Amino acid sequence: MPSVVLSNISLDTQLYHCYTINMKTTKTAISLPDKVFFAAEETAHNLGISRSALYVDALTEYLEKYSRKNITQKLNEVYGDGEYYKEFEPMLDAALSDLRELTKDDTW
Repeated sequence: MPSVVLSNISLDTQLYHCYTINMKTTKTAISLPDKVFFAAEETAHNLGISRSALYVDALTEYLEKYSRKNITQKLNEVYGDGEYYKEFEPMLDAALSDLRELTKDDTW
């Protein structure tokens, strides 16, 4: 499992399974649909970890997946090198040329 940094605290989620990391914790109460709760209970039991450790692992992975940094990094991987746009460059140039022609007499 990946490491993640939250509020300047680096968590190695593999180490968190032992749930003995000496770090500040906050207790919270959440409402879950019964189906989700019982599936989580079964999963924690099957993995041999506590319910809390399961929720920490799941939430940590979720936060990493949807963090702004990761989203930006993934977008840069897709669009960052400009190769994506080269495929469409002739069409974009033609469309821009047409737009300029259509609006050449417009006053702003």
